[in-house]
Amino acid sequence: MGFLKRSLLALIIGFAIDLLAGDPHSIPHPVMIIGKLISFLEKTLRQVFPKTEQGEKIAGGVLWAVVVLVSWAVPAFVLWGCEKISPWLALVLESVMCWQILAAKSLQDESMKVYAALESGDLEKSRYAVSMIVGRDTQRLDEAGITRAAVETVAENTSDGVIAPMLFTAVGGAALGFLYKAVNTMDSMLGYVEPPFKNIGLVPAKMDDIFNFVPARLSALLMLAAGTLLKLDVKNGWRIFRRDRRNHASPNSAQTESVCAGLLGLRLAGDAWYHGVLHQKMYIGDTAREIEYQDIPRACRLMYVTAWLSLFLCCGIKMLFLWI
Repeated sequence: MGFLKRSLLALIIGFAIDLLAGDPHSIPHPVMIIGKLISFLEKTLRQVFPKTEQGEKIAGGVLWAVVVLVSWAVPAFVLWGCEKISPWLALVLESVMCWQILAAKSLQDESMKVYAALESGDLEKSRYAVSMIVGRDTQRLDEAGITRAAVETVAENTSDGVIAPMLFTAVGGAALGFLYKAVNTMDSMLGYVEPPFKNIGLVPAKMDDIFNFVPARLSALLMLAAGTLLKLDVKNGWRIFRRDRRNHASPNSAQTESVCAGLLGLRLAGDAWYHGVLHQKMYIGDTAREIEYQDIPRACRLMYVTAWLSLFLCCGIKMLFLWI
């Protein structure tokens, strides 16, 4: 069984397992190991390099290189060893890896916890639930703010947590998929503009922007196609995408957020608190109607259809290469 065929089958099987099982908290996740490696290296490299702006930036670059190398090399070596024993063993293991790389059901499950809390009318429980999936401070959020944060997270992570890792996995197998997850995790943990992460997180944040540049834009186009299948307002989705896709400090985050806002007729983004500091942010979308907590499952349906379209695209391209 060649690499292309094995990685194609593993991607399909891994996607199916993710749809069924999601991310059980009882099973240790490789991304947690990557996170611990990042934390260890951050503390270690802060001691090794000078405690200056330049020293911390260099430390961040070294941290990024080491984490990326380890995150790619370990699964690549394990799969190579399994292939030597049995191609079927390698397929089984890579399928499990693909399951761990993708996060469609986990994204739905965690966001629907916010929906359930809002539906029950428990504002404190809702704030806690949304704090598990967003980086902003949630203590000041009202019901609309909580809902908006959850919808924005589903929209943004349609690219970061589902489409982008699927694309990288389709191109280079599970090893490249884990490399992407490492890049994304470093940005999540270190990519802040406030101290103490401003300098050491610079390289991780910029590299995340580079790695997500193409996937974010492809995700936005696939989301527009998904909006067609779901009979949403695609004309407005395209209009808001063209107008607001740059209304974010990140070059990538507003790509899918703008499409989602347009398709659902919502206004997303705006000012938000991070680590006790108010960040002034531009709005994305127009207020065609007031946001409601039912928009969370709507965003999840949009995410799932986008994921299916991405899977079909990846499989089609890989099958084309198999036939050549």
